Amino acid sequence: DDRPRKAARRRRLGAAGVLMTPFFLLLTAVFLIPVGTAVWLGFFSDDQPGLGFGPERTVFTGLRSYAAVLGDPTFVGGLATVGLYVLVYLPLMVIGSLALALLLDSGVVRLRAWAQMALFLPHAVPGIIAAIIWLYLYTPGLSPVIDLLGKADITVDFLGIHTVLPSIVNISLWSNLGYNTVVFYAALQAVPREVLEAAVVDGAGPVRTAIRVKAPLVRASTVMVSMFTLIWALQLFTEPMLISQATSVVNSRFSPSMYIYDAAFTRNNYGLAAAASVILLAITIALSYGVTRWTRRADNAEGETR
Repeated sequence: DDRPRKAARRRRLGAAGVLMTPFFLLLTAVFLIPVGTAVWLGFFSDDQPGLGFGPERTVFTGLRSYAAVLGDPTFVGGLATVGLYVLVYLPLMVIGSLALALLLDSGVVRLRAWAQMALFLPHAVPGIIAAIIWLYLYTPGLSPVIDLLGKADITVDFLGIHTVLPSIVNISLWSNLGYNTVVFYAALQAVPREVLEAAVVDGAGPVRTAIRVKAPLVRASTVMVSMFTLIWALQLFTEPMLISQATSVVNSRFSPSMYIYDAAFTRNNYGLAAAASVILLAITIALSYGVTRWTRRADNAEGETR
């Protein structure tokens, strides 16, 4: 009789539904509804008939706002800037945090708990405060670092056209390197000790053990850190927004997020801002999906070679 089996299956599905309901409610409230609202707003625009002297009204414009965003060279330029930022920031973040985690796990660093706290402490500083601190250190006439370099006849313009992006990367690294180091360090603690002991018995030194044994075993954490870092980097906003107050190199549309802010709160064009938001979301989802597929193929290829 299949009835007891079907009843047990219904109970399992019911329990799963009850447990998943809060997640789906939260997903709908904080993601699906805002995204749907942004997509809907992107189809409309405020229009003033009568040569701009008539009453303002909202009209359906279809894909005009989306086309305007994609055809705007400032938005495309912002995407290129963020793309360059990602190419510099992502490898430095992932490799740097993994290297620090391996160093902590190796036991070379004394007072490990204090070292972890020192690395994590910058992440506890709010992003806007971190940007203000570094803006102070980047500003000529205020920065003790620039004054010290000047005494050594070294002139550095941290907010110049060729240095402002590395300066932004530095702020982001300072703020988030410790957090990702802790993530990697926690993953390294789960590596079976017998595997490491076997590597030592086979004659592997500390460096080889770290690179050839430990790093591959935390690959899942590497993918997760890379994914979250990529998503965060595509939303670059706080650092360039504050730096724009001190240099003309960073304009109000330096990044896609700044373009969206400018469209909504400076130009009061909410349809254009919504369309730009949806396009940025689509790019983020596409890149995240690409990273996931590439990782899955790499894992399958590695499994086949074994």
